[in-house]
Amino acid sequence: MASPRLTIVRGDPDGSGGAANDGASGADPHRSGLPLGDGIDPLRREARTPPRMTGKSASNADPFETAQIEAAQIETGVIEPGRALALADFSPPAVGAGERLIRLAYAVGLPASAINPFRKRTAPRITATVSSPLQGDPAAGTALRAGHFLLHGVKAPIADVEFSGPRLSPPFERLIHGFGWLTDLDACAPRAQCTAVAERITGTWLAANPAPNATPAWDVGHTGHRLLAWLVHAPLLLSGTDRKFRAQMLGAMASTARWLDRHIGRAKDKLGEVAGWVGITAAGLLLADGRARRLYGEAGLIRALGDLVGDDGGVLSRSPLCQIEAIELLVALKACYAAVRSDPPPQIDTILALLVPPLLAMLHGDGALGSWQGSGAVSAHRISGLVRASGVRTRPLRDARQWGYQRVSAQRAILQFDAAPPPASRHAREGCASTLAFEFSHGADRLIVNCGGAAVAGGLIPHRLAQGLRATAAHSTLTIDDFNSTAVLINGKLGSGVSEVEIDRRLLAPEGGNAGATRLEASHNGYVARYGLTHRRVLILRDDGTELRGEDVLVPTGRKGKRGTIGVALRFHLGPHIELAQGQDGLGVTLALPDGSLWQFRSGRDPVTVEESIWADGLGRPVGIRQLVVAAKIPRSGETFSWLLKKMR
Repeated sequence: MASPRLTIVRGDPDGSGGAANDGASGADPHRSGLPLGDGIDPLRREARTPPRMTGKSASNADPFETAQIEAAQIETGVIEPGRALALADFSPPAVGAGERLIRLAYAVGLPASAINPFRKRTAPRITATVSSPLQGDPAAGTALRAGHFLLHGVKAPIADVEFSGPRLSPPFERLIHGFGWLTDLDACAPRAQCTAVAERITGTWLAANPAPNATPAWDVGHTGHRLLAWLVHAPLLLSGTDRKFRAQMLGAMASTARWLDRHIGRAKDKLGEVAGWVGITAAGLLLADGRARRLYGEAGLIRALGDLVGDDGGVLSRSPLCQIEAIELLVALKACYAAVRSDPPPQIDTILALLVPPLLAMLHGDGALGSWQGSGAVSAHRISGLVRASGVRTRPLRDARQWGYQRVSAQRAILQFDAAPPPASRHAREGCASTLAFEFSHGADRLIVNCGGAAVAGGLIPHRLAQGLRATAAHSTLTIDDFNSTAVLINGKLGSGVSEVEIDRRLLAPEGGNAGATRLEASHNGYVARYGLTHRRVLILRDDGTELRGEDVLVPTGRKGKRGTIGVALRFHLGPHIELAQGQDGLGVTLALPDGSLWQFRSGRDPVTVEESIWADGLGRPVGIRQLVVAAKIPRSGETFSWLLKKMR
């Protein structure tokens, strides 16, 4: 059963990929792992612009559902992604003429007191108590009570933390300035035992940041998260006996909400803007006299969600961690609506139902996350808890064309394949040059992985390794001369490179006693500008999940010279705890998995070597692994590499 070819294009309509960043300062942003300077992103694509499609794809059946996913699903009707769901209308919620006038007046800067001058002004107060379904980390909360922040395996003494200034690593910035630690503290012990800790840390932060400034503490995204955390965990912050601190805390909530009202347009990216709008909306729900702010926040939030999420429900940064963050924000906001016994706008429920299926598509047989766009292998416990909190019961999205990840499930085997250009630079947070990389698992064991971890670097993974972890060589795919298929820039951004990916997915019927299979074929133009070569990869997974065949082809494209040779390396990063034994002919390696099964990897033409590698686990800790490397010198006219990964009986 075949399907027509589909092409996904992002910028560079001539397909050249461009090389605008090359040679500007002597450092090449295509070279793997180099610290790089700023560059201009030529891969321009308007938010929510759908990919150019030339046909529809036949989806493969997904008979294998892991126990972890099933446990996460609540007992409601199953939503068929792409069938029962339709995109929401991302216009402001329908309200009456009076409320439209109030919303317009607040948007142009009139305070609530001017909109309703006859209402008596009162001191700031919280009108309801929120019961959040999101789970915190009890271990991190216990560490807080002992005087430490605990993040990605690193303990940072609270007394030594810089609560102001730009000295924190990005993960600690998000934790401390976004007050995500309140959820962990709330989960570790009864509230009475945690209130003093929450007051002490919050008081220290307020003393270090007495007024808005240009430091990361007042990044719009961090501020939105902080305001939301303060409101959701208000009982933890306001239950103490210190009346002066309680008044200070309520004043900080009110002033932070007013600051967000005026500065929401300064967010660095769309997810940060969504966080800001969620904070504004939550303040409108939970702070007294917040009706005008709620109307203003709802309208802005729905517009921002429309710019954040693609047509298939994947965020435009293509990051599973950003997908998780977006779901967590909406789940917490829905809890705020429940606290005041109000229904959220229907668009919020619709977008939440769109966000969950792509996230489930990135889970392996162990229920944990695949390593894509800088993420680590986030644990099954956290994912299942988040899905349960969302209230969405659905199946994984197998064929996410705009988000770009293909999923094939065959009995106990799961294949994930990156078949789209990297995110546009303005959307990327920890953008990775991972086009045509894949991950493969069988049951609870991961055989082929990507390194991951760029987004959590700054804990046990040193921040200086982040650039290298974003490189093409840190993913299970092909590289030429160790250059990245897309330029890796600083601050998580990406430059020129892959701008077009063609993807073809089809089912292969059983023939001659052989099992059926799913065939994925994709190609990208990331090496066309530099080498005049297109990389095409074919993956064929048998329906019984015991055999994965691959072929990597470099096809001459354009008018580039074809003389001379280039170095090519196919890298297959192996999952943790796999024992290896190399074959006598040098073309094969036997893999012994933790479950006792044996698999064999065979190269069709070139020797296989074993090298060291690194992998980020579910807690963001570095794990030493190994990688299989098939390296060769080939003519610039192109070459074909075939390989096989098969379970031994």
